[in-house]
Amino acid sequence: MSRMKHYPEAYMEYLVYFHSNRDYFECHEVLEEYWKEQPQDPFRQTWVSLIQLAVSLYHQRRHNVAGAVKMMEGAIARCDTQHLNELGVDGEQLRQQMVERLQQLHELQEGKADLVYSDMNFPFTDESLLHQCMKQSDARQWIWGSDSEIHDEQLIHKHTLRDRSEVIQERAEQLERKRSSSSP
Repeated sequence: MSRMKHYPEAYMEYLVYFHSNRDYFECHEVLEEYWKEQPQDPFRQTWVSLIQLAVSLYHQRRHNVAGAVKMMEGAIARCDTQHLNELGVDGEQLRQQMVERLQQLHELQEGKADLVYSDMNFPFTDESLLHQCMKQSDARQWIWGSDSEIHDEQLIHKHTLRDRSEVIQERAEQLERKRSSSSP
């Protein structure tokens, strides 16, 4: 029996959010934090691609087609299929899914299609990664592969409903420090 390849915990957490409760905002949060902490990581652009993929789906699910298109275009531009292969996913197949989704979004923008949201699933090649993520999903009492809860306002509009008071306070303090250091 082969041992599971070591993957970053943030990546595995991203996969669990992506495939279980479909919390694309949290996907973005956990992987963005990891990405910021790893400035020399050779997978840096791949992390950004995956972040943008999740944000694109988040926007699409909220009916923000322009935002979904912009993020999907960025995700595809940064998509490194070899890196994805090394991350236990069929990189070419995932990239193709993104290209197809972008085409659907363009058709939606052009009025050639109606908005019908559907979730995406990664084409895993590493069965041990898949099983480990499913195990983490079970531990959280989430159902792996479940559909998005389209009527869950907290999930769908998370970025507008979250408490941002700490971020706002930190920005105000940074601005005040900047003003204090630049004054004569």
